[in-house]
Amino acid sequence: MLYYLFRYLSQYGIPGSHMWSYISFRAILTLVLSLIISAWFGEWFIKWMKARKLSEEQRDPSIDPYGVNKIGVPTMGGIIIIIATVIPALLFGRLRNIYMLIMLGTTLWLGLLGFIDDYTKMKKGKDGIRPLYKLVGQALLGLVVGLVLWLSPDAVVHENITTERQNGVEVVVHRSEPVKSTVTTIPFVKNNNLSYSDIFRFLGSRRTAAGWILFVLITTFVVMAVSNGSNLNDGMDGMCAGNSAIMCGALAILAYVSSHINLAAYLNIMFVPGSEELVVFLMAFVGALIGFLWYNAYPAQVFMGDTGSLAIGGIIAVTAIIIHKELLLPLICFVFLAESVSVLAQTNYAKYGNKRGLKLRVFKRAPLHDTFRVAPGQLPKDFKVLINWPKGCWLESKITTRFWIITVMMCALAIVTLKIR
Repeated sequence: MLYYLFRYLSQYGIPGSHMWSYISFRAILTLVLSLIISAWFGEWFIKWMKARKLSEEQRDPSIDPYGVNKIGVPTMGGIIIIIATVIPALLFGRLRNIYMLIMLGTTLWLGLLGFIDDYTKMKKGKDGIRPLYKLVGQALLGLVVGLVLWLSPDAVVHENITTERQNGVEVVVHRSEPVKSTVTTIPFVKNNNLSYSDIFRFLGSRRTAAGWILFVLITTFVVMAVSNGSNLNDGMDGMCAGNSAIMCGALAILAYVSSHINLAAYLNIMFVPGSEELVVFLMAFVGALIGFLWYNAYPAQVFMGDTGSLAIGGIIAVTAIIIHKELLLPLICFVFLAESVSVLAQTNYAKYGNKRGLKLRVFKRAPLHDTFRVAPGQLPKDFKVLINWPKGCWLESKITTRFWIITVMMCALAIVTLKIR
């Protein structure tokens, strides 16, 4: 909103009003404001929740040895993150930008889905809404996002073209006309563009439509996978919020270079006009997450719940899809991927053992972060664990910090792929 106000004032030569046209200026203001809102509103929210005794149930000490210190801690802290993200984005973002609208819709939809789940757990004493309903909600969002990017005339790119070598230097330019494209970036490959439509060359004139259908399906899958991965990662104080802030910082860098025609040409990546608004939104989100960590760091004063974790995964997934970097998500979201794989491996290996009358496990416990806080003697003696490491129980703060470090390394590698081909 303020963007349009100061753009109007700039016509009358109001000093300083032209600064609002700079992405860096708006992004920094957004980051600062979201931090302030998150810190201020977070304190009020915690007091309000405690006064109404709206807190998470006591945790099973056999799963969480530190759960005794978490009795009475309010949940649904994702509301803090969402409010601290949406308000600055509305104030400093360009609301006519298709990508800003998609991000706001993603945040509110998955936040609502998570809120219903958290509310059901608290007020009705259930395990939350059925997992199938959450999957349907995530799939519906992915389907809508994919269709909007397919059908909207504003969601376009300028494809990069490598010309002949001139004086030993490869000159890269972009097509002058914006186009609808199913092209995505493949990391570590020199000619790093892959068009989903090219997979269906055998369909002739129908290959473009088939490529877009595949794009929509991939978008749906990515939203569901990353959203569930972030949900699984939310199990320790500061774990998901810290990892997500790092991931979104990396995505903000990728969004910025994708929105800058000269940097995109230099890095030989697609130029995505309008994606600079993703930088503004992501800075609001990073500020909200860091402000939330003020209360969520160990020992946590509030938990984000599914209200926050589902929205986090959706924001990360949709951002990567918009800038055509979804194939970088296994690097950026390496921790989320590891959590999801650990659960799948644990579940299937346990089923395999049950059919043979054995209690088999891949890890001491899943999701992956839980295996590091299993104290000696907690596992039943008849369990056969494939990877029985570590032998002892790590402090929760150490587990969280080490997961952050891994995320920093993997996000740095994802950014470096722009040059390593």
